[in-house]
Amino acid sequence: MNGLSDVRLTLKGSELEGGNGLRLAAVPARTVMTHRWQRFIRRLTTRRALLKLSDAQLQDIGLSREQAQREATLPFWKL
Repeated sequence: MNGLSDVRLTLKGSELEGGNGLRLAAVPARTVMTHRWQRFIRRLTTRRALLKLSDAQLQDIGLSREQAQREATLPFWKL
C-alpha cells in the first residue's frame, strides 16, 4: 500500500466514530434514543422561551416578533 491508501483507511475508520470518539457500533441504541429525546426537549423549551422575549431581546438575536412566533409554533420534531 502507498501512503494515500493509508489515509483513506484512516478517514473511513473515523467516519464510524461518533462526535465523542466512541465507535457508533459501541453506543447502545438506548443512549442514542435518550440523546434524541434530550434534543427534542431542548428544542421545545427554547421555542417556548422565544415567546417570552421582549422585542429588544429579539432584535438582539436578529429576529422579528413574527419570526419568533413562527419558530415557536413549530412542532418540536421539526427543525
